[in-house]
Parts: sequence; C-alpha cells; structure tokens
Amino acid sequence: MSNRISNEKYINPLTDFGFKKLFGTEINKNLLIDFLNQILPKDKKVEELSYASTDKLGKTPLDRKAIFDLYCKGKNGERFIVEMQKAKQNYFKDRSVFYATFPIQEQAKKGDWDFKLEPVYSIGILDFIFDDHKTDKTLHHVIEFKNQRGEVFFDKLKLIYLELPKFKKKEEELKSHYEKWLYVLRHLSKLQDRPKKLQEKIFKQVFEAAEIASFTKAEREAYEESLKHYRDIKNIVDTSREEGRMEGREEGRKEGRMEGIEEGKLGIARTMKADNEPIDKIIRYTQLTKEQIEKI
Repeated sequence: MSNRISNEKYINPLTDFGFKKLFGTEINKNLLIDFLNQILPKDKKVEELSYASTDKLGKTPLDRKAIFDLYCKGKNGERFIVEMQKAKQNYFKDRSVFYATFPIQEQAKKGDWDFKLEPVYSIGILDFIFDDHKTDKTLHHVIEFKNQRGEVFFDKLKLIYLELPKFKKKEEELKSHYEKWLYVLRHLSKLQDRPKKLQEKIFKQVFEAAEIASFTKAEREAYEESLKHYRDIKNIVDTSREEGRMEGREEGRKEGRMEGIEEGKLGIARTMKADNEPIDKIIRYTQLTKEQIEKI
C-alpha cells in the first residue's frame, strides 16, 4: 500500500470511494438508511431503500447530463439524491435545484396522468461552507417551498444541506445519534480505534466496513486514487485561497481571489485528465467548460 494511506486505519468517507463504500453498497444499505433518518425532517422516516442508476439523462439533446453520487427510491416511491461535495463550486445551489428536476420528470406517465408526484429529497453533504453562510452557525439546512406567510406551499420537494466544517464538537461532547454521524464523517480517517461514544451496533458496522486492512488489492488501489483526487482538490483549493489573499493585498482582493480560484480549477482538471477521468466528472468537479478542459 502507498505511503499516502499507510498511517490511516480507516477510509476517509469524504472521498468518492469512501462515501460509496459506506453508503452506496447493498451490504451497507442500512448505514445510509440510518444516516438519512438523522438528517431528514422528523416526520419522515426511511424504512427501506433501493438503489437506482446514478446517470439521469434529460428528455432532449439540450438537457445537460446529471450524474449523482447516490440515487435511491424509498418503498413508498419517494426519491433521494445524495451527493458529497468536496469543493465549493459556482452556482452549486442552482445545480442542486437542476438535479432535483430529474427525479421529478422521470415520474411522468404516458397517457392520462393526473400529475401526482412522489416526494423528492436532494441532499448535499458539503465539505465547505457557503459564502453567504459564513457568519451563520447553522450547519443543517432544510429548504422548502413556502408562501409569503411562511407556510409550506408544496411539501414534496426538499433541499437539504450539511455544512460539515461547521461541526466542531469533540468526542466527549457528543450527545445525539445525529452528532455522532457528523463526527464520523469529519474524523473517521483520523481515528485508530472506535471511540467509546460510538459503541452502537450501527457504528460498529461503519468501522468494520471502513477498515482499510480488510480491503482487496483492487479496493485499496481504488481508494488510493480517490484519496489522491480528494487531497489534490483540497490542496489546490487551499493554495488558491492563499494566493488569492496574497494577490488581493497587492492588486485588489476580489481580482486576486478569482484568479487564484481559476488557476486552482485548471490544476484540478489537469490532475483528473492525467488520470483519465471522464470529462463529465471533470466538468462537475471544476465547473470549467468542455472547451477549456480540452485545451489543457
């Protein structure tokens, strides 16, 4: 195993591989159900899920292709989009709304149809903080369609975001099952043993599924590649932020920050392109255009 992960006992759940290993496999489906039941509205409990294809195509050539991390259907017909977002993107909220339209459109039926829809939940687990939420301590956001009196006007579409960097609690401060899940997402890869606060059966399964030593050679290699992408993205974003601050002091903060971020996106695209990642995925991670990526 590479030195990059030799000191880690458990996977990082914020990587593509780690996230899908814990939440995207049939054998660990109960982990996803348990997690969703902590972040969904209290009146909504998931009893059973089935995984569906994560590639959703629009109805016309003009529609963009949408690729979700996880797409599931509840036994009562409700749809769940679950995405792990590692780096801040332009118009991320817009993208969430756009993606949510696909599980709505797929419910259309041929012939006579009364337009009755099943609920759709679009869930974003974010490894960053929204720019307009910097001073807001709230990390769990549930967005609904409401009228001018604050009453829910349409209850079948909900956007849910978790801003993980805002979760600062230490192990001894954990009280609820919800807080324990957030702690796992933030700290799993830094742990060497299962904490005393996480002795429930569900977390025993999490730690067993996440133990790198139990992986096959192919799984270790896949995780290492996923971890490399994650670290590259984090390093480039951090560097871009610092370069933006430094250039901003000399030439104006806004201009310097934008240049740094743009160069960071190009750096991510170069790394992913060198690893033969599909162009749709590169566009998703960087928000660059197909033409920009092809020129690199």
